Amino acid sequence: MSAPEYNIPDDNTIMILDDDGPFRNRLGRALTNRGFEVTTIETVAEAMDRVKSDPPAFAVLDMRLEDGNGLTVVDALHQQRGDCKIVMLTGYGNLATAVHAIKAGAIDYLAKPADADDVCKALLAPRGEQPAPPENPMSADRVRWEHIQRVYELCGKNVSETARRLNMHRRTLQRILAKRAPR
Repeated sequence: MSAPEYNIPDDNTIMILDDDGPFRNRLGRALTNRGFEVTTIETVAEAMDRVKSDPPAFAVLDMRLEDGNGLTVVDALHQQRGDCKIVMLTGYGNLATAVHAIKAGAIDYLAKPADADDVCKALLAPRGEQPAPPENPMSADRVRWEHIQRVYELCGKNVSETARRLNMHRRTLQRILAKRAPR
């Protein structure tokens, strides 16, 4: 199956900042196939160096990274290149961080795992217009699973503490954690 055609501008440079290697590489290949000149980066420090030396026209930034927060890069990008269109990605979606990302200058906020077509639609939507809704949004079961995984990670993978914070029986949580992610 080939990638859909997009009207990519002449300045097609894009930076993908994500600490999840397989996801970063997969998204990078997909955006390259759609006509972008992709640079993939793993850390906030690398991203800041790239922004100072050669700021891209577009950016796809993860919210939470090993060495910091993607919002730091949003600020730096807008200082170096005010016309940069930025989409924030996160596996830890919530309303407060979405509002913060938009106020910081991102044009959209997508939950992981984001589809390359959703990213393209968000990046290429005319300023002031909302992109079309995603073709395949996450199911409610997947959103619930992502939330449980986030709390589990934040609790240091402690099942008892996670169950307490989620107000869930420990055994129920263990069964959920043992299953694969829903689609």
